[in-house]
Amino acid sequence: MTKELSTKFDPTEVEAGRYDKWLAAGVFKPSGDLTAEPYSIVIPPPNVTGKLHLGHAWDTTLQDIIIRAKRMQGYDTLWLPGMDHAGIATQAKVEERLREDGISRYDLGREKFLDKVWEWKDEYAGTIKSQWNKMGLSLDYSRERFTLDDGLSKAVKKVFVKLYEKGFIYRGEFIINWDPAARTALSDIEVIHKDVEGAFYHITYPLTDGSGMVEIATTRPETLLGDVAVIVNAKDERYADIIGKTVMVPFVNREIPVLTDDHADMTKGTGVVKITPAHDPNDFDVVERLNAQGHALPMINVMNDDGTMNELAADFADMDRFEARKAIISQLDSMGQLVKIEKMIHSVGHSERSGAVVEPRLSTQWFVKMDELAKNAIANQQTENAVEFFPPRFNDTFTQWMENVHDWVISRQLWWGHQIPAWYNVDGQMYVGETAPEGDGWTQDNDVLDTWFSSALWPFSTMGWPDEDAVDFKRYFPTSTLVTGYDIIFFWVSRMIFQSLEFTEERPFKNVLIHGLIRDEEGRKMSKSLGNGIDPMDVIEKYGADALRWFLSNGSAPGQDVRFSYEKMDAAWNFINKIWNISRYIIMNKETVTATDILANVDKVAAKTAGNVTDRWILTKLNETIENVTKNFEKFEFGEAGRALYNFIWEEFANWYVELTKEVLYGQDEAEKDVTRSVLVYVLDQILRLLHPIMPFVTEEISENLGLITGSLVTAAYPVVRPEFTDTAAVRGVETLKDIIKSVRNSRAEVNTAPSKAIPILIKTENPEIEAFLKANDAYLTRFTNPETLVIATDIDAPSQAMTAILSDVEIYLPLAGLINISDEITRLTKELAKWQKELDMVTRKLSNEKFVANAKAEVVDKEKAKQADYQAKYETTQVRITELETLS
Repeated sequence: MTKELSTKFDPTEVEAGRYDKWLAAGVFKPSGDLTAEPYSIVIPPPNVTGKLHLGHAWDTTLQDIIIRAKRMQGYDTLWLPGMDHAGIATQAKVEERLREDGISRYDLGREKFLDKVWEWKDEYAGTIKSQWNKMGLSLDYSRERFTLDDGLSKAVKKVFVKLYEKGFIYRGEFIINWDPAARTALSDIEVIHKDVEGAFYHITYPLTDGSGMVEIATTRPETLLGDVAVIVNAKDERYADIIGKTVMVPFVNREIPVLTDDHADMTKGTGVVKITPAHDPNDFDVVERLNAQGHALPMINVMNDDGTMNELAADFADMDRFEARKAIISQLDSMGQLVKIEKMIHSVGHSERSGAVVEPRLSTQWFVKMDELAKNAIANQQTENAVEFFPPRFNDTFTQWMENVHDWVISRQLWWGHQIPAWYNVDGQMYVGETAPEGDGWTQDNDVLDTWFSSALWPFSTMGWPDEDAVDFKRYFPTSTLVTGYDIIFFWVSRMIFQSLEFTEERPFKNVLIHGLIRDEEGRKMSKSLGNGIDPMDVIEKYGADALRWFLSNGSAPGQDVRFSYEKMDAAWNFINKIWNISRYIIMNKETVTATDILANVDKVAAKTAGNVTDRWILTKLNETIENVTKNFEKFEFGEAGRALYNFIWEEFANWYVELTKEVLYGQDEAEKDVTRSVLVYVLDQILRLLHPIMPFVTEEISENLGLITGSLVTAAYPVVRPEFTDTAAVRGVETLKDIIKSVRNSRAEVNTAPSKAIPILIKTENPEIEAFLKANDAYLTRFTNPETLVIATDIDAPSQAMTAILSDVEIYLPLAGLINISDEITRLTKELAKWQKELDMVTRKLSNEKFVANAKAEVVDKEKAKQADYQAKYETTQVRITELETLS
């Protein structure tokens, strides 16, 4: 039973309690229809480190649009929710909270500390879910997962062990990126490089035979305490006589050799390079080469894991690395071994999580050997099993990264995460397995795995893998679409692809929709430091979730950034308010027409046994909109789909059709009224269905009040094109009517003649079809142009003092004696002539382009030729009218 909508659109009132009703009704769960095609999305799991930001809102809104549309289109849909434990990020947050209470994780011990992290997880997971609910996300919470769930832990262990057994996972001592604040290893892509002010410090080392000095230049003098050699290029004649000699390292009095290696560049610096293999990746490689030649150079680590100098740093032990740098330079200066300091700007790695300057550090870590995994992922992109990127250019981004990928350091010196399934005993033996080894004396590796190791398995571990008979894995994997930002293609998308190919022999998803970043009005990235971040919950509080979703869906094309502004939010709210008001008008005028009557009457209109030309016109336009929106949804072009919806709803439906129906609704023919009411209700219902994936709350509220469907709009059928609705003659006729009405209104405005003042209107057409149509539908012209007299004919002589409008196949004359200046009218028409000439030039250029004519579809070329003929006719008719007026002036 329908009821009247409230007089004012209030999103708070509309959205209150609606989400709980959906959850209670279970409408977000898969349909269970095994005859339907499955369609699945796994949510990119947000980190349990805090509240969701506007970027999350954008990402999840696009996913919800996709899954809601597919659900309505009859697919068996699954949108699986979940969250990521986010190892280093979450542990850092919890440790920060503990520090406020004067406690460290070491005070608590591993077990009690992890209890604190689980408390944090429960708190923030609850916050995130409440935000998802506010956004209206149609998630199936019965399948919610967390990256530390037992099932996901089982998958992680299986993958680790299998990769280890194949030789793809190994443990070794290498230079890695070290975060001294979080005290953990980082992978290359967790390091952000920033340009900072630094210096080249030119230092001399004395040759131990007393024959002189060698000068080296370094940006990190604190590492010289770990030097094991200096190298020169064998071709560098400047240093031929010192090769094989030794120099003395300051402060530690270590005698080190002068050796040769191509790493020493004769054109850079002094050409002499100090070698510190425990603190520089290039130096590590040099020592590996030199030792392979028979040298026995050691690896000397002079730093603790917190960035302070260790006991091997002589008098600088326990100093912070940067304090040690200052002290070393000061002492070298006093010793006469500091030559000069060259200031410079250079790129320095910083931890993505803690912000600390990253320290290259020799460390024993676990790695994934990437060569074969990357090769397989690249090769897969040339097969039918390829992952399709939207926009396609990101396929190149993915491929290029995989071609240049380094081995992936996967161990982290943390307590929060998947503990590495490796055990050691007192005899130095190591065991790797999914379960602990039998017997006493085994200790599990203290390290945990990189967060991305477990999230790389997300598309299939959440579905029940490694149980390949798991119902969801068999039904919904591979997933259909992943939606994510371009900033984590390397972190996550790439890793999901190569892990999925390795363990399931399937791509993890068919499509990847890449979106950009949300920026502020000035185009700046939103950040805490700039103070320009926007809380999506604050936006929802003011405008409602539907307005935010409309803005986010219409913001930009795939892959592009979007700028947030409150002006855009105002426009989004105004659009919804327009929909609310026209819906209220239609429901108020619906009267007693039933759902059965509505559908029957619409069928009669399509069959031309009832209704009028405007009814057939709006149904044709509805068809065009359904086709356009559906096509753009398939390409993830939500901005284009939104524009089509906006133009149809605001312009064609609200501004024109609803107004045109008043000619019938204010009349006396009750049967005709019922047909028009039926079309109004039917088109509104179809609009609500088209809009529902984007703005679910308000469409559900209006739909309930409209009363055309039973149950929820969530599971209602999505609109489809109905060929029987298409009536090109009706479109041609009504578009002509619209053009005439707009033209008369514009002409009135130009000479300040109020719409309420009746004026004579002459309409000339040499097209008998248009003449007949206009005469048959002159009631609309009378209602909307207010003619004193209305003449429609083929043989009208243009009055001397009349405003003229040249339309397609139609000339309009408004004899407004006393209000028109012939000279001004000639000027106005001359501008019109220039406009038609410009349009003619553009279309002629296009048609004279042989490449365009050869490659474009025939219907596109025909459309351009029709435009050319139309513009030519308008140009010629305008020219004739100017000539006529010139003879009178």
